[in-house]
Amino acid sequence: MTTQDRTRRLPSQSISQDITSLHGLQTITTYNTSRADASVANLQQAYQTMLAQKQAETEKLTLYRAATDAGRLAEWEFHNAVLAMKEVVRGQYGSDSDQAQAVGLKKKSERKRPNRKKSVAIAI
Repeated sequence: MTTQDRTRRLPSQSISQDITSLHGLQTITTYNTSRADASVANLQQAYQTMLAQKQAETEKLTLYRAATDAGRLAEWEFHNAVLAMKEVVRGQYGSDSDQAQAVGLKKKSERKRPNRKKSVAIAI
């Protein structure tokens, strides 16, 4: 028998089939086993544990998504505040000032002038 890869999630179809099998087992009144891992009590306990863990996972995933959204919005608010600050520095001190360069803007005098491309005559 091959070893199970417990690092991957089971397909939801397999879980649904397992739940259906458990519900079907509950209709069998004469079920009795000497295997502790296949007993009705163990199956019920495993099922309840799975439900509780899935609920906890869903709650934590919801909190994670909310925290991610809040972090993303905070990043955008900070970015927009920095852009506003750069506009104020550019307006207050000018585009060619040392202050503009200090906040990460390029001085207007240091910008490279665009080069015109010489038109090449195509001989036909």
